[in-house]
Amino acid sequence: MNLFRTKSIERSLADADEPGHSLKRTLSTWDLMIMGIAVAVGAGIFSVGAKAAADYAGPAVTISFILAAVTCALAIMCYAEFATAIPVTGSAYVFTYATVGELLAWIIGWNLILELLMAASVIAKYWGVYLSNFLSAVNIHVPSNFAVGGVHVYWGPLIVVAAFTVVLVIGTKLSARINNVFTMIKIGIVLFVIVVGFFYVKAENYSPFIPASRPSEVTDVAWQHQPFISLLTGGEPAMYGFAGIISGAALVFFAFIGFDVVATSAEEVKNPSKTLPRGIFAGLAVVTVLYILVTLAVTGMVSYKDLAAQPDPSLSTAFALVGADWAVVIISIGSLIGLTTVIMVLLMGLARVTMAMSRDGLLPRGLSRTSDKHATPARTQIMCGALVAILAGFTPVELLSEMINIGTLSAFVMVSIGIMVLRHKRPDLKPAFRVPFGPVIPSLSALLCIYLMFNLATLTWVFFAIWLAVGLVFYFSYGHWNSRLRREEAAGIATSIPRNLS
Repeated sequence: MNLFRTKSIERSLADADEPGHSLKRTLSTWDLMIMGIAVAVGAGIFSVGAKAAADYAGPAVTISFILAAVTCALAIMCYAEFATAIPVTGSAYVFTYATVGELLAWIIGWNLILELLMAASVIAKYWGVYLSNFLSAVNIHVPSNFAVGGVHVYWGPLIVVAAFTVVLVIGTKLSARINNVFTMIKIGIVLFVIVVGFFYVKAENYSPFIPASRPSEVTDVAWQHQPFISLLTGGEPAMYGFAGIISGAALVFFAFIGFDVVATSAEEVKNPSKTLPRGIFAGLAVVTVLYILVTLAVTGMVSYKDLAAQPDPSLSTAFALVGADWAVVIISIGSLIGLTTVIMVLLMGLARVTMAMSRDGLLPRGLSRTSDKHATPARTQIMCGALVAILAGFTPVELLSEMINIGTLSAFVMVSIGIMVLRHKRPDLKPAFRVPFGPVIPSLSALLCIYLMFNLATLTWVFFAIWLAVGLVFYFSYGHWNSRLRREEAAGIATSIPRNLS
């Protein structure tokens, strides 16, 4: 039983051209940059920074964002090298399959499905809540959910997921155009909020920039709510200081999860050797600047202590504390528009990862078929949309939101390690983009991602272990036996298909 058979790059490229299972190359550098901004700049830009400042890092939350951005940038360099060497859909799953083998590729693909499914469902649910809040702000009172037979039905997610599922089925280029329009609007709103916020900034609110570390004030310190590293080392949960900055970075890393989704679009990008690196890094740079400016505004407007005294601190909280209640409506609009584009990109990424795995036979083969008219995986896109709508509309899926981070970080770790394996196995490859400084950056990327993973809650690790166990059961009962590579090996068919990689 060969669990570590690898799929050659030549084979991956050939499979991407298979009639009825291929995608159109329609996306430009601009489209990729906007896609990265769209998925990373959501409602979180108005809330996650304030929460991290209040509960973890104080004004030093800016450092938390920089650390999270650097960690993401290191991993994205590895993604960019892989994507220019293997420009096909599937992202980390495909890269892992080409380097360290089928079993680990399945695990990473399974984790990507976890990340994208949870992210799309959680954000769709919040979209419905933000829509209800916005309507209330303009005196239209419609509850975010209705009780039907004892079940709370959230109507907002059902509408937004259905709408964007239809758009994505029609075509990637159309969805990119819609995404571009929405993203430019929300960037304008974010910049407006930042500029107005700086008029209320007081220098004394930045002092001390790094508050002294002290034991966490959270009363519930049960093992499941502690950072996993604290449970392993016996350390007491702490807030502020260095530990607070690291915990803040683990929390705000959520802001950067979307950039691995951009890599899943490699098969739909024109001239991927140049377009992919430029689009991904431009998007990351814009997102990092926006988040840092927002955190500087919110921690300068009010003291982090005042934020910590609030039950659910956000940028709206800061404006309310300085008497600018009018900003709440604008922030509500920004949050709503911000979440809209995030949902669309996540739905696309979920369908593309599922398509890549099914193309290899690890999931039912029919899920990789594309429509003749639009050249999109319509069947898979509709199935993914239905699953997200069910989770967001009928379950308390938001309780599993931290699963998004651990799924992303595990994929980042494998891609970082995979680059070193790829260079060893295929020194003949000359991708258009190469991560500089040899193995230093990939190694540092893997270590930083692992460290952030260990700073997530212990309960998150428990759920993660359960998810992996379910995935392994599925692999050994279905995926392994239906793997196209395994079947071809069993039949004695060579799996390497010559192809000019230049």
